[in-house]
Amino acid sequence: MIQQTLQGFILSKQQYTLNGQICLCYWLSSEYGPLKVMITNEEAVFFIEQSNQESACRLLEEEKIIYKSKPLPLNTFKQKKAVGFYFSQLKHFYQARDIFSQHFITTFESDIRHCDRFLMERFICGSVWVKGIFTQKNGYTEVTQAKMKSLKDDAQYKPKLSMLSLDIECSGKGVLFSVGLYNEQCALVIMVGNAQDSDGIIWVKDETELLIELERQVTFYDPDVIIGWNVINFDFSLLVKRAEQLNISLKLGRAHNKVQLKQSKVGKLIVPGRVVLDGIDLMRNATYQFSSFSLANVSAEILGKSKLIDSDNRLEEIERQFVEDKIALAEYNLQDCILVWDIFKKENLLEFAIVRTQLTGLDLERMGGSVAAFVNLYLPLLHRSGYVAPNLGDSPVSFDSPGGYVMSSNPGLYENVIVLDFKSLYPSIIRTFLIDPMGLIAGLNEKNNDVGTSVSGFHDAKFSRTQHHLPDLIKDLWSARDQAKKDKDKMLSQAIKIIMNSFYGVLGSTGCRFYDPRLSSSITLRGHEIMQQTKLWIEKADYEVIYGDTDSTFIKLDDELTQNQCNEIGKQLANEINLKWHKKLKKEFHLLSHLEIEFETVYSPFFMPTIRGDIKGSKKRYVGQVRKQNADNKSEEKELIFKGMETVRSDWTLLARNFQSTLYRKVFDGEVVDEYIKTYVAKTLNGDFDHQLVYKKRLRQHLSEYVKNIPPHAQAALKVHTTHPDKVPTKGQWVEYVITINGPELKQFTTAIFNREHYVEKQIRPIAESILPYLNTNFDQILNGQASLF
Repeated sequence: MIQQTLQGFILSKQQYTLNGQICLCYWLSSEYGPLKVMITNEEAVFFIEQSNQESACRLLEEEKIIYKSKPLPLNTFKQKKAVGFYFSQLKHFYQARDIFSQHFITTFESDIRHCDRFLMERFICGSVWVKGIFTQKNGYTEVTQAKMKSLKDDAQYKPKLSMLSLDIECSGKGVLFSVGLYNEQCALVIMVGNAQDSDGIIWVKDETELLIELERQVTFYDPDVIIGWNVINFDFSLLVKRAEQLNISLKLGRAHNKVQLKQSKVGKLIVPGRVVLDGIDLMRNATYQFSSFSLANVSAEILGKSKLIDSDNRLEEIERQFVEDKIALAEYNLQDCILVWDIFKKENLLEFAIVRTQLTGLDLERMGGSVAAFVNLYLPLLHRSGYVAPNLGDSPVSFDSPGGYVMSSNPGLYENVIVLDFKSLYPSIIRTFLIDPMGLIAGLNEKNNDVGTSVSGFHDAKFSRTQHHLPDLIKDLWSARDQAKKDKDKMLSQAIKIIMNSFYGVLGSTGCRFYDPRLSSSITLRGHEIMQQTKLWIEKADYEVIYGDTDSTFIKLDDELTQNQCNEIGKQLANEINLKWHKKLKKEFHLLSHLEIEFETVYSPFFMPTIRGDIKGSKKRYVGQVRKQNADNKSEEKELIFKGMETVRSDWTLLARNFQSTLYRKVFDGEVVDEYIKTYVAKTLNGDFDHQLVYKKRLRQHLSEYVKNIPPHAQAALKVHTTHPDKVPTKGQWVEYVITINGPELKQFTTAIFNREHYVEKQIRPIAESILPYLNTNFDQILNGQASLF
C-alpha cells in the first residue's frame, strides 16, 4: 500500500451500499493500468421547500428513516427557500423520496444519482486527479480513502484507451453460434462445433463453453473499450440473455465483475471497469448521415469494403454456414469485427467520444444525452448562484416555440449567387442577448425592468444582465472551438459545435428540467428578427435577396461579374452587416454584439426550383455549382452542391439521382440537353437501367396497421405476407421494392416485368420539368411525341 496521486480517465461508475454506507466505485484508465477507486462515507441529497421541513421530518421519523436536514442558502425557481435532506444509506434516500411523493411534498433533484452528482459538483469531465491509498490487486490497482479532483483544465492529458472489437453470430432463435474478437494483438473466433484444422478459431462444444471462453479472452486482452455495431442492443443483450438461460454469471468486467443489463434507456449496460461503445450511436451523435446505418452500408461508403455474406437473406446463409461450412462463418464473423475496427480507426470515433466526455462530463458510452450534458455543465453553476434546479414539467407557461426563419424563395436559374452565413447563430444569440434559465427567473423578478437592468426577450421574457451562466458557457466553448480550428483539431472542433448547437434544442425540449418556451422562442424569434433586418440592409445596398434559411442568406449578383468580384462583394457585405449589428445592439440594447456573419461561398450557376406543380418558390431545395482552385492555381474544379433535391434523397431511385446529377452538370456547363434527355428516356424504356429502378423506404408502422391509403412499399411487403411469411419486413426495417406492371413488388420477390413507363413519368419527367422552363423548352417537346406512349 502506498499513498500517491495519479491522473486517470473514468471508464465506469457505480453506487451501492457497503457496510451500511453509500459507496461510490469509479473504474479509471491510467498510464499505470486500471484503477478501482472507492469513495466511502458519502451522503445522497435532495431538496424540498423550507415550508415543508417540519412535516417532512415528522414523516421520516415515524418511518425510522435515518437522515439529516439543514437549511441552505438556496432558493427554488419560485423564490422559495430550500432545505437539504441528506442520507447515508441509499435505501433511506429512495424511501424518503417515495414517502414525500405520497404526501405531496415536492422534492427537487431527487432523480440525480449520487455517483453522477459527486462528479458534477466537482466539475469532473472524464479526466481526474485521484489521490488515496493505492493497493496492487490481480490485474488492477485499488484506491481507497480516495479523493478526486477535476483535470478539465489540464489540456495535455489524453487517455490512451485500448479497444477490442466484438461481434456475435447466432440463429434466428438467438442460439449462439460464434463470437469474433479483433484488435492489433487479437484476431480470433470462438466457434461452437467439432474441432477442424483452422487458424484463429477456438472450438468449443456448446454455448456454455463459448461464454466461459469469451470471459477468458476478454480477461486476457483486458480492453478498456469494447466496440461493435448495435453491440449493446443486440450482441450484449443476447449474450446476457443466453447466460441467464444457461445459468451462467457472465463476468466480462474487470476484477471478474458481472455484466449488468437494465431495461432503462440510460445506463442500460454496465461492464465494470470497461466501456462498451456502439458504432451506430457514435456516428449518429457525431452527425454522420447515411441512407442506412447498417454495417454493410456504412463500411461500403467509408471503407469501400463489403461484408462476406451479401445475400438477400443473410440469416438463412449464416444458419446454412453454421451447419455446412463453419470456417466460412468464422471468416464472416471476424470480417465484421475488422470492419467495425477499421471504421472506428478511420473516423476517430473513440477520440470523438473521449473529447465529448471531456467537454460535457457525460459517460463515454452515453449517446444522445444533450439534456444530460446541459445539466452536467449547468447545475453546479446554478447551485453556486443560490438556486436548486426545477423538476420536469415545472415551467409556468406552455406554448409552441416557432422554428427557424425560412423565407419564401424567388425561383430561377441564376448565374451568380453568394451566400452569407451567420456563424453559430443560435449560440451567438444566447451569448449576445444573455438568454439563460436562471437569468430569466432573475430578470422577471427585477423591480426595474428597463434597458439598464434586464434584456427583453419574446413572450414577455426578461433576462438579467448580471445573473446568468449559459452565455459564459457559450463564450468558453466558442473560444475553445476557435483554438481547435487554429490547431486543425477537426474532432474537437466538431464536438464543440455539436454541443453548442444542442443548447437551443435542450431549452426547447419538454424532456429538460429547464424547459421554458420563453427561452427557446427568445432564441428563434430573435433569429427571425436578425434575418429579416439583415435582408433589409442588403436590399438597401441594391442587391436582391432570393432566399433565406435559419442562418443563411442567398444574394443574387450581376451575371457579368467574375468569381473574384463576387468574393469581394461577399466579404464587403459581411463586414458592413457585422458593423451595423454592432452599432444597432449597442445603441438600442446596450449590448455587445457577438453576431458574426461570414461570406461562405459563390454559386455559379445556381438554381432554385419551384414547388412541384406550383409557381411558388420551394424551400430547402436548391443546387449550385462551386468552383475551387487546384493546388497549381492554374486550373479549377467544379462541384455541384445539392440540397434537398432528388439526388441526395434515398427515397428516389438511382435512375432519378443519376439523371438529375448529369442533367444539371450539362445545364450548368451550357450544353444543350435535348439529346441527353431523349437518350436517357429511350434507354430506360429499353431496360438498360433496370438495375437502377429500386425504391427504398422504411416501414414506419407494422404491416397490420396499414389499412387505408397503403403506400407502395407496404403494398409490396403485404404481397409476400401469405407466400413467404418469414420474409416479411417488420416495423423500422428498410423495404426495397420496384414498380412492375402488376404494381409494387419486393425487389427479391419480383414476378412481373418492370413498369418502365412509370419510371419515366414519376422519376425522370418531374426532374426535367423543374428546370426545362428556364431553358425555354419542355419535356414533351424534347421527346418529339414520345410522351404519347404514356
